[in-house]
Amino acid sequence: MNRINKKLQEDKKLLSIYFTAGYPKLNDTVEVIESLEKSGVDFIEIGLPFSDPLADGPTIQESSTAALENGMTSEVLFNQLKDIRKTVSIPLIIMGYFNPMMQYGVEAFCKKCAEIGIDGLIIPDLPVQDYNENYKAIFEKYGIINVFLITPQTSDERIRFIDSISNGFIYMVSSAGVTGAKNSFGDTQKTYFDRIAAMSLKAPQVIGFGISNAETFKQATLNAKGAIIGSAFVNNLSKNGIKSIPDFISSIR
Repeated sequence: MNRINKKLQEDKKLLSIYFTAGYPKLNDTVEVIESLEKSGVDFIEIGLPFSDPLADGPTIQESSTAALENGMTSEVLFNQLKDIRKTVSIPLIIMGYFNPMMQYGVEAFCKKCAEIGIDGLIIPDLPVQDYNENYKAIFEKYGIINVFLITPQTSDERIRFIDSISNGFIYMVSSAGVTGAKNSFGDTQKTYFDRIAAMSLKAPQVIGFGISNAETFKQATLNAKGAIIGSAFVNNLSKNGIKSIPDFISSIR
């Protein structure tokens, strides 16, 4: 069984952390991952930086720009992670845009992920229909879970279709904007959370965008299986460095 599915079976609310590979420094990637696992994170989203990040807010955009300037590429990331399963056991997901994966070769990318122990991919700009018709078989061949995103604007019909082809969790984007930390959720977000919960989807939902502290983590996971913190973590990493990771994670739970 894929590590993601095993983790989803645990009887607890899951905390996922997103960070940008190669940031703050090019070779910080493995140390950040190891520190996150030791701090009690349930799974990790490793951001593969891209020059035109459509869904990312300013914090993650800046970290992506810095990581690219540091020299981060798909090949560099794979090389950094080649021995990651010797020290890390929790699920690892690469989140990135489709262009670098296409340049690498979709099958070659999935094969490499499988070889080094990556469990899933999140590709915000890969259309669901395109994946289903052209790439699903490749992902399944290598045991890689593709995580789909939904937003408050996603129709019930499309959500049902996404649910039908999901074999991991559904990434619930909390609002119709870019990534970024918030201190609390408003009525619009809470109504959306309730709407999705009422649909009784087969795939568990994990909420991202706007989770920044214990309060927003608690609100997001009232109905959902877990929540993802990205911008707030990257911002903390920028200001306080890798040594601050344990304190940051303990402040969420």
